Amino acid sequence: MIIVGCDVGSLTAECVILKDGNIYGSEIIRVRPKPEHSASEVTEKLLARLNLTRPDIDYCISTGYGRENISFADDNISEIKAHSMGAHFLNSNIRTIIDVGGQDCKAIRINERGDLDDFIMNDKCAAGTGRSLEIMSESLGVDISELGALSMKSRNPVKIASQCSIFADTEIFHYLCREVDIADIAAGINEAMARRVKTIITRVGIKESIAMTGGVAKNTGVVKALEGMIGTSFVRFEEDPQIVGALGAAVFGYKKSSA
Repeated sequence: MIIVGCDVGSLTAECVILKDGNIYGSEIIRVRPKPEHSASEVTEKLLARLNLTRPDIDYCISTGYGRENISFADDNISEIKAHSMGAHFLNSNIRTIIDVGGQDCKAIRINERGDLDDFIMNDKCAAGTGRSLEIMSESLGVDISELGALSMKSRNPVKIASQCSIFADTEIFHYLCREVDIADIAAGINEAMARRVKTIITRVGIKESIAMTGGVAKNTGVVKALEGMIGTSFVRFEEDPQIVGALGAAVFGYKKSSA
């Protein structure tokens, strides 16, 4: 049985294919102007790589901001449910999930069955989101994928006090004008992000084990800073944490089609 999970967010789109209940492959692309185009492209790329075609698909579930605009999906689920199911599928010990997406941050608490207990979501400001990191990375002149490794070279992290992404970007400009080491600025950016995320997850109530999902989970600087602030190590997935939402959608599809 071939099940497709497709997650269309604000910055990236992910696709995961389950074959007989196991992960068969995944793909990530930058989003296109329309959700339908993003979903089609990421799905077609993955199908081609796995030597599959659309008729091979038994069931498709969409999630993410564009989930209701995917015409070839059989059903859709919320990002909260998708990340809960995806994280639980990868590690059933997880009880708290931190998902930092392109334009929001979610703290999710689940039970031993992977069902939702509670969640908090901050989507009113770019601060504490992937887009915020992207903007500040551009100001440093580095790709966002380099920000985590760069910050680990810091010896004297700067303090970025502004809660607003625009004002934080102004702080970065002043540090650059003073010729502060960009590794120290990168560390300051990641620590500021971690502080913002921590305020959200403490509101939902932290319960171990904890895992991060989404693209920001690949930023080692943010993860390590957040682990230090909370005082515990996070679960590391063997799979790319950015595909967890799409994986959860596929898991939902597999369960629904097998019922």
